[in-house]
Amino acid sequence: MFLSPEPLILCYHAVSNRWDAPLAVTVAAFAEQIAALAARGYRGVTFTEIARRGGDARTVAVTFDDGYKSVKDLALPILEEHGFPATVFVPTELVRGGGPLLWPGIDHWAEDENRDELEAMTATELRELTANGWEIGSHTLTHPKLPELGDEDLRRELVDSKEQCGELTGVPCTSIAFPYGAVDYRVLEAAEAAGYEAGALLSSVLVRPTSFALDRVGVYRADTMRSFRAKTSPLLRRLPERARRGIKAGGRALPRL
Repeated sequence: MFLSPEPLILCYHAVSNRWDAPLAVTVAAFAEQIAALAARGYRGVTFTEIARRGGDARTVAVTFDDGYKSVKDLALPILEEHGFPATVFVPTELVRGGGPLLWPGIDHWAEDENRDELEAMTATELRELTANGWEIGSHTLTHPKLPELGDEDLRRELVDSKEQCGELTGVPCTSIAFPYGAVDYRVLEAAEAAGYEAGALLSSVLVRPTSFALDRVGVYRADTMRSFRAKTSPLLRRLPERARRGIKAGGRALPRL
């Protein structure tokens, strides 16, 4: 069977047993997913490593958007067990501020018992991850929808966050993930002009993946192991997006690759 030569790039957000937000996978689910990849012979690398060197169908970059503290507390031990590094994309101004991660779409969680789940990693924790072989990339300054910004605000979100990310970690920032997965070609051009080596997409319908803008597979709380195996199947991933959606919706048998 022919397998896609393209490496796998996963996009997670938070890891939590008690936070029932769609973006928070449980510890057990995350552990089972990473163990399944390791059992299938995957080799873990960082996002920028894939951008620079590529990879084959058994190369995986595990990425996390936003910089939740749960990633270090709960995901790190699981990834270490299997020898996988990861890449975390952080909104630098919010991380430096030391408060909860708040923006439209998750801000309502700050009003209930889940407020602690919005805690961001500190600069010290980000440096610890960097020393552990992880990559820390930019998720802009304040997590806006970049296509909605004027040129100067867009430049600031891209350029200043790149600089701040380097200050937070002590390592030059080479990559960016676009908040909400919102991106267009103007944003991509501005990101390249800002000096990033690679940008992380998330199921964008407005731009096509390129050597600079790499697509990711989103993983969420609702994903079962069956849907996770479908999403990460090399055979399924090489089909057009419309075909992938049709197979999933039709409930057909999917290969366990």
